[in-house]
Amino acid sequence: MIWTEIDTHISRVTGETFQTQQRRSVSGGCINQGYAVSNHEITYFVKLNQASQVAMFEAEMLGLKQMLAKNSIRVPQPICWGTSGDSGYIVLEWLEMGGGDTKSWVEMGRKLATMHKATSQNGFGWEMNNTIGSTPQINIWTADWIDFYCKHRLGYQFQLARRRGGNFPKQDKLLAAIPEILAEHEVQPSLVHGDLWGGNAGCTVLGEPVIFDPATYYGDREVDIAMTELFGGFPAAFYQGYNAAFPLDTGYERRKTLYNLYHILNHFNLFGGGYASQANRMIEQILR
Repeated sequence: MIWTEIDTHISRVTGETFQTQQRRSVSGGCINQGYAVSNHEITYFVKLNQASQVAMFEAEMLGLKQMLAKNSIRVPQPICWGTSGDSGYIVLEWLEMGGGDTKSWVEMGRKLATMHKATSQNGFGWEMNNTIGSTPQINIWTADWIDFYCKHRLGYQFQLARRRGGNFPKQDKLLAAIPEILAEHEVQPSLVHGDLWGGNAGCTVLGEPVIFDPATYYGDREVDIAMTELFGGFPAAFYQGYNAAFPLDTGYERRKTLYNLYHILNHFNLFGGGYASQANRMIEQILR
């Protein structure tokens, strides 16, 4: 029984006997089933998927651990991950979410800026591949950001999109233009969340900013800021807090569209529909 095995795993890792007394279904995002499990004293958040997808949870655990180690912005503490039968699982700290005020969002920006100052001697990439949604995200260490972004971000998504029947007439022209677009922009490898839209950020009931569900790697910090603007945007206070701590470089507005193209192509690969035409409009905008 999966729940008995999860209880045993939690008990072993924490050193405190844990036996679920109450379990309720909660949102686990688009991909996973989510549950709050409690023994009436402590609650954990459990996400389930197929056992074949457990590497996704391994990568999430590693990403959260690395973010925690930077002592910057709050993330859920990872407890354990594993498989039971044909299911994979990850257990995380349960955080009671609420609404944040202006001060909370200023602090969100400031603390994310602190995390972005964490860098890597290995260049751009990460220790392992992970996922963006359910799409593989390739994180091969690469010395040059332009090479990394062309090959392992946009190039890979275009490759997947071709298999799906996507038609992007100016794809090659765009990829050829990226060195010029990024030429004036000095990039250091920053620890990024990688999937920072509004659904993956919030504040606890005490107003503490939190980010979760990462697609971690070392990349241009602007990929995170760009994505916060993609689906509705974060409150203005967030950008004030961020820019006060770590101002964005000039030319961000053009790069923002280039970086968000990655996510729109990924949405086409995941969901199809009108995302192809949105991607083509973005390509036209970038090439103007």
